[in-house]
Amino acid sequence: MRSLVVSGILILFGLNFVSAQKFGYIDSEFILSKMPEYAKAQNEIEQYSAAWQKEIEEMQQKVTALYAMYQAEQVLLTEEMRQEKQDEIKKKETELKEYQKKVFGFGGLFFLKKQELIKPLQDKVFDAVSKVSKAKRLAIVFDKSAELVMIYTDPIHDYTDFVLEELGLGDPNDKVK
Repeated sequence: MRSLVVSGILILFGLNFVSAQKFGYIDSEFILSKMPEYAKAQNEIEQYSAAWQKEIEEMQQKVTALYAMYQAEQVLLTEEMRQEKQDEIKKKETELKEYQKKVFGFGGLFFLKKQELIKPLQDKVFDAVSKVSKAKRLAIVFDKSAELVMIYTDPIHDYTDFVLEELGLGDPNDKVK
């Protein structure tokens, strides 16, 4: 009986603690889309990507041309000359793959450039979320545009507008999703 009373008190205390916590969520994708600096950063990233992709395509064309030339000359070449041409083609293919990895691989130039341009904007949003969370006394703020799956969200807990206000990015009545 005594343990039942203690359990009941603990359950009531736990329910009271949980109900005292305030939760909210934001839509960081929407917030970033409202930032002019984000659009500029995205455009710059696309320009870098296109330039690097063009370089890779040019390298690929050179490898393809070398291979086509080898195929055309193959009958006329000695075994030693064939081996030299094959080694040259393999070397160029390896250089191409290494460059692709250097640019578009994990931790590559594309990743670093994206991080360089986008991270300051994400930090700015994070600071605004932090200020809003403190002002609204929120214990936890979720991001509905992140990988966290939110099956249902009550708009009363949406603090995206407050973050936009904190960033000076428009009228909350202007929000269209």
